[in-house]
Amino acid sequence: MSSLFVRTLREDPADAEVPSHRWLVRAGYIRRAAPGIYSWLPLGLAVLHKVSEIVREEMVAMGAQEVAFPALLPREPYELTNRWTEYGDDVFTLQDRRGNDMLLGPTHEEMFTLLVKDLYRSYKDLPVSLFQIQTKYRDEARPRAGLLRGREFIMKDSYSFDVDDAGLEASYLAHREAYIRIFDRLGFDYAIVQADAGAMGGSASEEFLVVAENGEDTFVRSPGGYAANVEAVRTPVPDPLPVDGLPAAHVEDTPDSSTIEALVALSNQQFPRTDREWGAADTLKNVLFMLRHPDGISEALAVGLPGDREVDPKRLEVAVAPAEAQPFTDEDFAANPGLVKGYIGPVLDGAAVLGEQGTSKVRYLLDPRVGEGTSWVTGANQAGKHVYGLVAGRDFTADGTIDVAEVREGDPAPDGSGPMSLARGIEMGHIFQLGRKYAEALGLQVLDQNGKLVTVTMGSYGIGVSRAVAAIAEGTADEAGLVWPRAVAPFDVVVLATGKGDEIAQAAERLALDLDARGVAVLLDDRKASPGVKFADAELIGVPTSVVVGRGLAEGNVEIKDRASGQARAVALADAVDEVLSEIGR
Repeated sequence: MSSLFVRTLREDPADAEVPSHRWLVRAGYIRRAAPGIYSWLPLGLAVLHKVSEIVREEMVAMGAQEVAFPALLPREPYELTNRWTEYGDDVFTLQDRRGNDMLLGPTHEEMFTLLVKDLYRSYKDLPVSLFQIQTKYRDEARPRAGLLRGREFIMKDSYSFDVDDAGLEASYLAHREAYIRIFDRLGFDYAIVQADAGAMGGSASEEFLVVAENGEDTFVRSPGGYAANVEAVRTPVPDPLPVDGLPAAHVEDTPDSSTIEALVALSNQQFPRTDREWGAADTLKNVLFMLRHPDGISEALAVGLPGDREVDPKRLEVAVAPAEAQPFTDEDFAANPGLVKGYIGPVLDGAAVLGEQGTSKVRYLLDPRVGEGTSWVTGANQAGKHVYGLVAGRDFTADGTIDVAEVREGDPAPDGSGPMSLARGIEMGHIFQLGRKYAEALGLQVLDQNGKLVTVTMGSYGIGVSRAVAAIAEGTADEAGLVWPRAVAPFDVVVLATGKGDEIAQAAERLALDLDARGVAVLLDDRKASPGVKFADAELIGVPTSVVVGRGLAEGNVEIKDRASGQARAVALADAVDEVLSEIGR
């Protein structure tokens, strides 16, 4: 410890938002170099290498082969797949001295595809799965939470190449099983959930989420086994309702009712129902956004949804990708004078306002709950007026549907397996059945058994390796510091020499040497520091087992302490090596 390149801190870093960030910095595992960019110190690198090796072992065991691509990549392959434009500001781009456009790789689908295209020609060469563990770069708009949301990170990405869909299914399942083994070995409490493929494309997509209170991702689970990221939850579309006999829509004066709450209160006061009170779910809320497309084109979008629901920003982000959705500003309203703020509705005097065929030319998409035959109270596109009894499909139509309303605790699962509960997690792995998107764009074909050229079908599979270090810390740290599972700890044992005199120091050093000779990774705290400082640092650093050589040495004893449980026991110094070996499962 006296020569280890580490400096522990007693105060939390000012920018630490989550426990893993706080403890990894304070314990001397990482140091901030720039926002979202960190240097790895010896302790941190030891954990990172162990996580990487677990991932590597399981990938090799499933038959994947390791390669390594450069981080600095040419523009051309990303132009062919249109991702040079679609990535927008999320990637770091630059020019070399000759003016050639380059980027720092955010992900490597194109490079893997071109490598296989370069070397393989026949169905006999397939299937093949390739992987790498490599640094990626993404220009996060708001890097946060230390290693959990950085601009530079280490990732395992692998890709499978098959001649047909049946082969892709087999490769996908093989990767899925490998991921389960990896996550089990890392000791995670995790959930496998349905996910939205997003800009990656493809059909089947699942995320491996580590359950964590501070996780950025929200997911749902049902008693019947349904599990999905909230972005992937699909609201069941109700059957159409009959419109025969429904009263005609009518416009009413509703002054000072530009909010849902005010509208409901006024409706119950001035237009009471005979069957029940009006509620927010009876209102149709129309929320306006301005979509900014990667090519620079802007487009107005109105989202219609029940008034008791809010638009979920993450669900909206996925639904409109690669465009970015921004709230309507006063300037946007000024440019669209046909839209009356606070009283927006799909029709005005029976004529369409919203929709590509409407007078405002604002694209109009409806929540699936706004089904055909449902009746609503909504804005009349006149200040201080709302329309009552406006029926979807009879009085107004939209350009399509969009499923971006918030998902709530207790909402029914789409598969009918019961009410959903909400939980938070950290995305640690994502697997996709990509299909032929990249192979078609880049011309990856092989000759099949009949000598006919066929397009190869692909799968994509990622694990955040550096993020895993933070996720493990997030799930195991306590009020005193880090608590590493033995599989990834930087050392198996820390030996603490606590007390004055050469006898204690020499006994601690002999014990450390004996353990080292038996293949145990040992950290010896030989510093001229107080016992309190050594105990605090041992807990902060989080080595699974501590051996204290101190006052008990006078009776020939040392103390063995388990970091996770806090349980300690005295053992004879002569038996200490065997006791430690038993403790660590050797």
